Amino acid sequence: MSPSDRPSTVQRAEPTLREVLGGRRGAVDATAPVVAFVTGWLAAGWLGGSSQVVWGGAAAVLVALVVAVARLATGNRPRSVLVGLLGVVVAVLVALYTGRAVDFFLIQLLANAASALTWAVSIVVRWPLLGVVVGLVLGQRTRWRRDPDLMRGYQRASWFWVGQYLLRLAVFLPLYFADAVVALGVARLAFTWPLIIACIGVSWRVIRRTLPGDHPGLRHPRVPEPPRISR
Repeated sequence: MSPSDRPSTVQRAEPTLREVLGGRRGAVDATAPVVAFVTGWLAAGWLGGSSQVVWGGAAAVLVALVVAVARLATGNRPRSVLVGLLGVVVAVLVALYTGRAVDFFLIQLLANAASALTWAVSIVVRWPLLGVVVGLVLGQRTRWRRDPDLMRGYQRASWFWVGQYLLRLAVFLPLYFADAVVALGVARLAFTWPLIIACIGVSWRVIRRTLPGDHPGLRHPRVPEPPRISR
């Protein structure tokens, strides 16, 4: 049998969740202003400045602006870039208002609590957010919801996203109440992009284990045909 007569076994590779969702770039962008804030706050203290929060806030906003310009230059959506920049500005304003450097992290704490609750509710009402996000990225809209296997996989995997938000709260809250600015900044770095990448990896394994062996994959929801009505 010649090579041309052999059946083709080459198939388009199924994308992983990491390829679909990305994650590393957005997570690094989110942590860069945190590093700038803590660095500016520490530098002002070492230099004997009386406005450590001001210096830290200015550094965070400056770095966030640089990140925003860089992302816009590489074709990122202006709306998502501006949302990220606005988040940093609001966090800085909160810290300046209270005069406490640790309050720079308050918005993030509230966001983690809200995210954990939102993800949990989405699973209970059978609209798991992991499926919603992947469906939007792949242009499937809500077709994945009519695939029982994909629905089950997204529900199971979404619980790990709830867990990551709860884990962050369990680490961040004691540091916040202890007014540990540097430790909280380090924890924010350790529990942001590494935790997101790990969560994406675990979610992918959970989905793959949930789907039957003959399932076509994330790109191709297996939607049951509606029953025919006999005349």
